[in-house]
Amino acid sequence: MQHRWSDEQEQISLCEALDRVLNKGAVIVGEVTISIADIDLVYLGLQAILCSVDTARDTLPENSLVNRDT
Repeated sequence: MQHRWSDEQEQISLCEALDRVLNKGAVIVGEVTISIADIDLVYLGLQAILCSVDTARDTLPENSLVNRDT
């Protein structure tokens, strides 16, 4: 049986997509290097986690989150 993904794709709203990302979490990783004449001048590295506070509390180790209750 052959699947046709284009026929079976689910259309979701932006609000639903954001809700799914916040509930599951997403990791964004990127890097940019600016160089002139093969000499690196600027390196920018990015590592970010996008999720809701409840998801972070449930999945991340306790020592990685700042306790703001005190």
